[in-house]
Amino acid sequence: MWRLLAVLSCAVLGVQATLSFQPLSDELVNYVNKQNTTWQAGHNFRNVHISYVKKLCGTFLGGPKLPLKLQLSGPISLPENFDAREQWPNCPTIKQIRDQGSCGSCWAFGATEAMSDRSCIHSQGKVNIEVSAEDLLTCCGLQCGEGCNGGFPSGAWNFWTKEGLVSGGVYDSHIGCRPYSIPPCEHHVNGSRPPCTGEGGGTPKCSKKCENGYGTTYKADKHFGCSSYSVSSNEEEIKAEIYKNGPVEAAFSVYADFLMYKSGVYQHVTGEMMGGHAVRILGWGVENDVPYWLVGNSWNTDWGDNGFFKILRGQDHCGIESEIVAGLPCTNQHQPEL
Repeated sequence: MWRLLAVLSCAVLGVQATLSFQPLSDELVNYVNKQNTTWQAGHNFRNVHISYVKKLCGTFLGGPKLPLKLQLSGPISLPENFDAREQWPNCPTIKQIRDQGSCGSCWAFGATEAMSDRSCIHSQGKVNIEVSAEDLLTCCGLQCGEGCNGGFPSGAWNFWTKEGLVSGGVYDSHIGCRPYSIPPCEHHVNGSRPPCTGEGGGTPKCSKKCENGYGTTYKADKHFGCSSYSVSSNEEEIKAEIYKNGPVEAAFSVYADFLMYKSGVYQHVTGEMMGGHAVRILGWGVENDVPYWLVGNSWNTDWGDNGFFKILRGQDHCGIESEIVAGLPCTNQHQPEL
């Protein structure tokens, strides 16, 4: 059954009931779970307006392209299942799920998460930092897009190679030079976080100084990429890139049913288009004969499967394989000669 569904486009799969269910509704959850598809739906968002959820999808699809990476090496033997968290256990950022808060900064999170992972991987664990999403979000400017109102993953990786990025942990962590300044919000249960709204406070200002008490200067804390590139939409080349160099950033189309993902291998069933979203792919595998990509989201650990999800692999489902970007860190962490 899943093979038949997979050959259809993401949009076509949902056309039968797109107008029938409100996003985030019980009816949508129940409909998905009655289809006997490859995943289970449930509520990840409670008491939030749909404008907030749409803002989380802050990636402009089909934007500027980075140069395509040329595959110079021959074919390599790739495993059926691969999880970067297990391959590089000494790199803790690979296991991390961040929270972008009420800001359309997924384009910055997918990028800085993969940059953090790759900085550790390519230094054999010697460079273990959280690359600052705040620095990228606030200082990249128009080449990256519109900050909290959406951006381009390609611009993020290009900025890393040209201008570098400082370190910075999650909100209120006081880790690194510029930690994230936008607080997480309470979209799942009644807890200690503030309520989620679609408004937000706009994009924070670019500040080229580290927070008080940090041990070095903003300029001295910069970490640089030595290359940035697009990866072919070919499934095997994406796998080889992750296997050799670490997690990559991907962008795809989000539909209303994706918001309700809880477990299994996601395939679009129903619901309207929400927008473009950027995420970090960190592995792949097969579940109940269904091939999947293993992906980290940036909507906190109370979304999905502890912040992670699986999505159908090999069919460019919802465009997940069409806009893969990545890059390599400068191992000495000095600015490359341009």
